[in-house]
Amino acid sequence: MQSSRFSKNSLFLEQHSPARRKILWMGAAGLSAAVLAGNKVFAAGKDQSASLAMIGDPQTLDPMLTTADLVGTIMQHVYEPLYTFDAKWNVVPMLAVALPVISDDGKVFEIALREGVNFHNGQKMTAEDVVASLDRWSKISPRGKAVAKEIAEIKIISPSKIAIHLNNRYAPLLAQLAFSSSMAAIMPKSTIAAQLTQFIGTGPYKLKERRPDQYTILDRFDSYSARTEAPSGYGGRRTAVIKELRFVPVPDSNTRVEGALSGQFAYADLLPVESVKRVERGGASVVPIITKNFGFPYLVFNTKEGTLQSQPMRQAAQTAMGTEELLAAAFGDPRFFIVEPNFFPKGTPYYSDAGAGHYNNNDPKKAAELAKKAGYANKPIRILASRQYEFHYNIAMVLVEQFKRAGLATDLQVVDWATLLQRRNDAKLWDIYITHSGLFPEPMLSPPQLGSGAPGWWESPEKAATIKAFNDAVDLNKRGPLWGAVQKVVYDQVPFVELGKFNSLSARSSKLQNFVPGAWPFFWNATLA
Repeated sequence: MQSSRFSKNSLFLEQHSPARRKILWMGAAGLSAAVLAGNKVFAAGKDQSASLAMIGDPQTLDPMLTTADLVGTIMQHVYEPLYTFDAKWNVVPMLAVALPVISDDGKVFEIALREGVNFHNGQKMTAEDVVASLDRWSKISPRGKAVAKEIAEIKIISPSKIAIHLNNRYAPLLAQLAFSSSMAAIMPKSTIAAQLTQFIGTGPYKLKERRPDQYTILDRFDSYSARTEAPSGYGGRRTAVIKELRFVPVPDSNTRVEGALSGQFAYADLLPVESVKRVERGGASVVPIITKNFGFPYLVFNTKEGTLQSQPMRQAAQTAMGTEELLAAAFGDPRFFIVEPNFFPKGTPYYSDAGAGHYNNNDPKKAAELAKKAGYANKPIRILASRQYEFHYNIAMVLVEQFKRAGLATDLQVVDWATLLQRRNDAKLWDIYITHSGLFPEPMLSPPQLGSGAPGWWESPEKAATIKAFNDAVDLNKRGPLWGAVQKVVYDQVPFVELGKFNSLSARSSKLQNFVPGAWPFFWNATLA
């Protein structure tokens, strides 16, 4: 089975300007005194500690339970999957010995497991732990539930080998098992429960302490069982050089900028792009990180209940939208966004312009006509957005104006990110929510609405048929062209709207070295000068 990758897209790119200008930090507005008091930025010697500013507090530490990137970013240090991605987005083994042995009909994957791998509680990983973990993933994870429909059974062949039996050929299986978001994390069978009370994995760090809204602290796992291959992306050897990682919730984006400039944080995640010049001129102590083709912002539509339940109303809303205006509002600097209808860039196996006629219409008159035909009764479209991702909020503000021009009433609800993640699970509470995703080489990895059960609850015969044909094709030469049919159905039925692509801005202290930027930032192998 081939693993697809972006042939012209490097996952990791770090840029910085040598221009220097001293910035004095005037305070940390938005951070509580308790956070600052407990926030060790750097500690020397064996007790090195790095303080890492994140966009908010994780609503859970369960790596399976949510597709939220924040949870995956933190807990990928604690838990590990059977497979992961290297620097070129190839699937590579992590807790598995090697890539699986696949039967001739493509329906059976035999996976040999690494022996002698230590859990944080001192137990050794066995096939029983792996099968129990995958069973839990298939029942509670949004991604796992979708994959479970493709799996007939998972068998234990020996204490160090399992076999996954599929109902049909399913090309994305290994990529799904490798994904950090809503992770197929391997945990001890003895700790498995519907709601985890122990967060025990095999990763280079173990959970030390969590104080909600203050910090999550991970400590080096001295008995970690590392791979021997050279590090590459998320694959290969992982070494916990820094003893302690402190993930600090800093919802205010400007506070993250000031904290990065002052040296308060070893790393500051997802800064507003309008701050790029300040960071570039921030002096030798701060290094801006621009990650190319980081992802895409998108709007999820509620197809289950509410004003946009009907396809004609979703089409009216789509017609009212001007994606170029929305992206410009979100990112400002043209260096940070690309306006194009294709979900995947040119030069990749999944490039297609199918459905492009529905993209970036910005046609309020036609949208009003479509809404009238759909029986629109001036009921407000409820839009969920969060200011913790400032570009989400900027998109929402312009979207309200675009809908207003088309005669569509709105109810913009600005909430913190944790509340948005909670509310989106209730179909009675919203019509659109604004989010974003990393741009990955396997289409079935994101958005989760391409699977089943994710908020938005999109199901249709056309979706089922096109995605089944796409997933049955293991050969990339055949699979690539089939993506266009899926993309067309998305544009026609409007379960979500991809706005375009964007690059991200983060920053690190110059003292944080050997850090490799990625979609989910990781801090194993990084060092503190």
